Amino acid sequence: MNGGALVTCEIDSGIAVIRMQDFAGKNALSHAMTLQLEQCIAELRGDERIRAVVLAGLPEYFCTGASREVLNDLVASRLPPADLLLPRVLLDIPMPVIAAMEGHAIGGGLAVGLCADLIVAAQESYYSCNFMNYGFTPGVGTTRLLEYALGPALAHEMLLTGRCFKGGHFAERGVFNHVVARAEVMATAMDLAARIAEKPRIALAALKLTLSSRKRELFEAARSVEILMHQITFAQSETAQLIRAEFG
Repeated sequence: MNGGALVTCEIDSGIAVIRMQDFAGKNALSHAMTLQLEQCIAELRGDERIRAVVLAGLPEYFCTGASREVLNDLVASRLPPADLLLPRVLLDIPMPVIAAMEGHAIGGGLAVGLCADLIVAAQESYYSCNFMNYGFTPGVGTTRLLEYALGPALAHEMLLTGRCFKGGHFAERGVFNHVVARAEVMATAMDLAARIAEKPRIALAALKLTLSSRKRELFEAARSVEILMHQITFAQSETAQLIRAEFG
């Protein structure tokens, strides 16, 4: 199965590998990328062969968050913040998901990884929630999902400062499942997926639903407040100026 130019999906031995591969866009979440991801996941949901999913990006960029096009649409009110529902789609994948974050994961791109059940990060890649650097507040459930993954202290520092941290910083805190050299990320993720894929599918689906329920609750709880903050901050001229200065 092939998701097209921006997203591909390969299935082997019960493992589906979804790969985001927008080289030109550095794996930013454009409208096209998001649509292809959602279509790919919709196709996988009914595939009885699948027992584990690996979500991967490019070696340099796992996912870099909203594209210039999407940000401009948010500023111009052409895209309602309430329509940003990719995390819900990811959280509702019925089989366990491993995020193989080889490359940098920025803003909404890090939120994509946080929706996985297991996370493998790279020591030398950067991870950040840089929303505030451009004058708008975090969205797509990040305010609550980041707290759940990293704990309030580190999550709040990342959200308020927009600071980038290398993967090695997280290794010391034990917040991701594995932090390894970038060259080892995919192999580590595939080993985890293979171990999961050995288990009965029905049991996996039941356990996945139970273990992921808290993340789904947190995403839904965060949405109303984040949407309100987006409506306020995207309406500010300073936000439009900061986005224009960065993305043109």
